[in-house]
Formats: sequence, C-alpha cells, structure tokens
Amino acid sequence: MSVKRIDQAFAKAGQRAALIPYICTGDPNAETTLALMHELVKNGADVIELGVPFSDPMADGPVIQYASERALAGGMTLRKVLEIVAQFRADDQDTPVVLMGYANPIEAMGRAEFARNAGAAGVDGVLVVDYPPEEFDDFGDMLKQADIAPIFLLAPTSTEERIKRIAEIASGYVYYVSLRGVTGSSALNIEEVEQRVKAIKQFVKIPVGVGFGISDAESASRVGAVADAVVIGSKLIDTMQKALQGQVAAAPSEPVVKAAGEWIAGIAKALAPVK
Repeated sequence: MSVKRIDQAFAKAGQRAALIPYICTGDPNAETTLALMHELVKNGADVIELGVPFSDPMADGPVIQYASERALAGGMTLRKVLEIVAQFRADDQDTPVVLMGYANPIEAMGRAEFARNAGAAGVDGVLVVDYPPEEFDDFGDMLKQADIAPIFLLAPTSTEERIKRIAEIASGYVYYVSLRGVTGSSALNIEEVEQRVKAIKQFVKIPVGVGFGISDAESASRVGAVADAVVIGSKLIDTMQKALQGQVAAAPSEPVVKAAGEWIAGIAKALAPVK
C-alpha cells in the first residue's frame, strides 16, 4: 500500500502541483508533531515529509538545524518517529508519509530492522540525504520488500549519468534541490528550475518535486507551474517557531498547530492549477 499511497496522492493532485510540507519530528514536541500532521493534511498537504532529527544535518540551514536540536533535546529518536507515524496512520490511511534524514540513525538501528519497522509503522517513502545511489542497492531491496519508496535528491550539479542511475532505482518521486546551498537559501531562479526539471524528466518517469528556496505563496506558485510537487520546510518551521515565542511548548501546542495550518493553506491555495 505504501508506494501506492504516493502514486495515489499525485494522481489526486491532478493538474496542480502536489504540496509536500516538511516538519522536523519532535519540534516543539512529539504531541504537537502528530497534531501538526493532521492539521497540514486538513489544510492542503498531499504528502508529509517528516524530518528525523540528527545532530549534524549537513544539508540543512539554520532553521532546520535548530529544529533538530530542539527535537533531540526533547528526547526524539528514530524509534519515536516511527511511533508517531503509526499513531498518525491509525487515523489517516490515505496521506503518504516520507521520512527524510541521515544515515547514522538508520545504521544505529540496523538497515533491515529499520525497513521492517518503518513498513510496519506505515511509512511510504524514505529519503536519506547521505546514502548515494551507488551504495543503495541492498538497502533499496530492503525498502522495496517493505513496500517503501526509495526517494533521492537531484541537484543543479547532477550529471546525466547520475540522473539515469537514480531513474533506475527511485520510486514515488524524486526531489530536485533547486539551489546550490542548504535549506532555507534564497535567490531562486525559476527559469533554471524549469530547464532542469525538463532535463530530469527526459530520464525520470516518476514525479519531480522541487524544494529549497520556496518561502511564500508567490515562489510556491511559480515552482508549482513547472514541477510536479512543491516541497517546503524552512519557512513553515520558522512560522511555527514564531507562533511559539513567549509561550510554553504545551503538548500539543495549539498556537503552533494553528499558525502552521493557516500558513500552509495559503500555499495550497496559491499552487498553479495547470503545469
């Protein structure tokens, strides 16, 4: 069911770009994360990317780095991330959940055990930033046995050879990083994004999502006009954190959930209906 859930989400989006918000699991706390997931779906999210907090998130900018630090300080672990997914899945059997993170927590659990546990929890896809496709074969087999989509990043610097390799093993969707930098970067060049997405689609036959540098309804709309999905994280987390300022991180935090829902609803409304 897992990979099929992702396919169904893109099919349901139809002629508009799918909306994929990213949140860091456990920021500001586990209970708020679960409430956030439901609120994001209610306000237009088609797929949810759950960040697995890690102490050295090298691809992430300051906003997501701090979110990881807060989540780790609150005791979030990979096992607890999977528990939250299972709790979400008990009430939502339709919305895909993709875990995004780094290799170390998976290696600490064990690849095979992680794949089994993630599949049992209801995870639909896994994107591991520092697992290159050249080292992915055995792990990819484990994920596919658990009906989990292996999802990969492509960058402006990705070669044709790398794109072809990822096209052979990826499923669900691929994530095109629109900028040379970390999450939260600016200076988005829509014309370059459009050209790169077209080049990727020559070889990749599954949806292409675009993330990094998308910070408001206007940039989301422009990216949504040329991509199959818009992935947005840093600005959402920043919005959540501002809603929490001066307040105790209650469980769940109603101001955070409300602010996130309202903000993502604006992004959902702005997405282009036709690519």
